[in-house]
Amino acid sequence: MAFSVIPPYILSKIIAHGSGHQQEEARRTLTHVQHLMAEPWHKPTGVKTAVGGQVEREIYDAQNEQTLPGKLIRQEGQSSNGDIAAEEAWNYLGTTYDFFWQVYKRNSLDNQGLKLPGTIHYGKNYQNAFWNGQQMVFGDGDGEIFNRFTIAIDVVAHELAHGVTENEAGLIYFEQAGALNESLSDVFGSLVKQFSKKQSADQADWIIGEGLLAEGIKGRGLRSMSEPGTAYDDPMLGKDPQPAHMNGYIQTRDDNGGVHLNSGIPNRAFYLAAKALGGYAWELAGQAWYDTLCDKELPQDADFKTFAQFTVKHAEKRFNRSVGSAIENAWKEVGIL
Repeated sequence: MAFSVIPPYILSKIIAHGSGHQQEEARRTLTHVQHLMAEPWHKPTGVKTAVGGQVEREIYDAQNEQTLPGKLIRQEGQSSNGDIAAEEAWNYLGTTYDFFWQVYKRNSLDNQGLKLPGTIHYGKNYQNAFWNGQQMVFGDGDGEIFNRFTIAIDVVAHELAHGVTENEAGLIYFEQAGALNESLSDVFGSLVKQFSKKQSADQADWIIGEGLLAEGIKGRGLRSMSEPGTAYDDPMLGKDPQPAHMNGYIQTRDDNGGVHLNSGIPNRAFYLAAKALGGYAWELAGQAWYDTLCDKELPQDADFKTFAQFTVKHAEKRFNRSVGSAIENAWKEVGIL
């Protein structure tokens, strides 16, 4: 299965409210997303580089076709061809690798030096980016609703983090476990952005997908981790539907049981924990989340409460009781513990 960054409910809104060609493009993307979500997931098979700390990247150009991977245009040791999307994809794949290596001593997504391929210019005006278990794929957007999908470092890192989750916890992509899967990608996506900007928890904007919405769309990004439900409010996209507390939890059959919707609740818990702990969010809260993700005892169908208890346990084990209680209070504030 593949993980895509634009949730089905946003594409459905465009189909309902967009102009003729916008509806058509969103319909094409949505059909493709549903197809991707139904595909079985295969463990990545790629060249492993034994040396930690040395990223191996490849950039391909799909040349507006939907055939993967496309034409190889850059690999390690080669210089840029001046294509802005290729440049962004190259840099952000590298920064994500550097983050996991420097902060958590993790050698790529599988911790064995997995090569990171990315394909740009996928499809015509394709309104999404996705990780298909083997590589990153970026659409160009349509310039009217979405800008190019390489524009946001946290979107790139979000998708790659799905690869980390698949290799470690394998959280089932359904209901609460699926929402945790999405939330973990937002957490690490945001942390990679903060790491690249050297921002503390206080300085960060906690927006996922800043710069992705085209000019004229009323919104700051796809999701807000600090205030779920406030990222956008636009006639085309509607209002951001994410709940910020368990009393707003959405029961639905759509979106694999609301995986992109209810992820706002654990997202806010992480934000609250990071804010309470202060400093760089990847050092304390991020480490507790990462330790939890790598804990082989975490069930694949973990619900919010189970995951929350694991983060508290890991915070106390690695740090101390006060870090654990700050994290526990954050989960309490969103109604999970």
